[in-house]
Formats: sequence, C-alpha cells, structure tokens
Amino acid sequence: MKVCQITGKKAQVGHNVSHSNKKTKKVFSPNLKTKKFFLEEEGRWVTLKVSANAMRTINKKGLSAALKDAKALAKIY
Repeated sequence: MKVCQITGKKAQVGHNVSHSNKKTKKVFSPNLKTKKFFLEEEGRWVTLKVSANAMRTINKKGLSAALKDAKALAKIY
C-alpha cells in the first residue's frame, strides 16, 4: 500500500483537466522511497517506506524523534 510510515501521507484522488475542461479521475501518489536507516539506540538497521518529506524530517529531527512522533500520530488516528 502506498502510505508513508512516518508522515502517514497516502494517495489522493483528483482530476486531470483537459483543454476542453473534460475531467477524468487521476490518482496523485506520494513520492515514496524504500530506505534503510540506522537506529543508534538499538544498534540495528531499520527499513522504512518513507516520502521525500519524511526523509527531510528524519534528517532534521533524527530517526528516533521522528519514529516517536509517528507513533503519537498513529494513536490519534
């Protein structure tokens, strides 16, 4: 399934609009990549399916903080 494991981003549905203003359904997929990160606290590699936006978040906050925020978001929803 196309869902980011950190931010929770998933596919959105919209329209392709032609020059004559005909609308056809389109799926906007998130920019997901499968990437391995090293979790220093546990001393192991973790493979995550993350969006480009989530990679920037991990670079900024750190992996453990980003995972903690993702778990908090999962409890809300």
